[in-house]
Amino acid sequence: MRKHIDAALSEAADALARLRANDAALGSIERAAGLMAAALQSENRIYSCGNGGSMCDAMHFAEELSGRWRQNRRALGATSISDPSHLSCVANDFGYEQVFSRYVEAMGRSGDVLVAISTSGTSKNILRACEAAKAKGMKIVTLTGRAGSPVGAMADADICTPGGQYADRVQELHIKAIHILIELVERSLCPENYQ
Repeated sequence: MRKHIDAALSEAADALARLRANDAALGSIERAAGLMAAALQSENRIYSCGNGGSMCDAMHFAEELSGRWRQNRRALGATSISDPSHLSCVANDFGYEQVFSRYVEAMGRSGDVLVAISTSGTSKNILRACEAAKAKGMKIVTLTGRAGSPVGAMADADICTPGGQYADRVQELHIKAIHILIELVERSLCPENYQ
């Protein structure tokens, strides 16, 4: 058992080292944080979406902004597209490919930001959400795991994490990027928490 534990931790450490050395990904994190801070500063909102574990990450991202991160501060306008009644209604009536795009069509406004998470970068419902966001004049931040993916190609900032061959390593780097994004947004909008 211990050798498998060590192997998993070594693999995760290697993935993190690759991310730290990836200037494109680090630049995308910086660009994404700037887009989000500018939107929130202008009283726009951030919407996030993903499937499976990526939905959990989208929910976590939104609640850390609307709730709190490390210290108390004003609430920031972020919502994950994760309401079961909306998802099941749209899936039933229009198909699962539209569960996120219908929400964006209904709620998104020019100047808002969509955070779209897809480890493969090929999820059809995430791609449709990005198309809907672009049609609304929203900015798009994607978290993906494969360079040159269709989802990443839709982004104003594609955070493509070099996690390796398995989605779990990509997701581990996504949550690290999400936590950094939250901190950078807070540093921009609530500098009093960092004095």
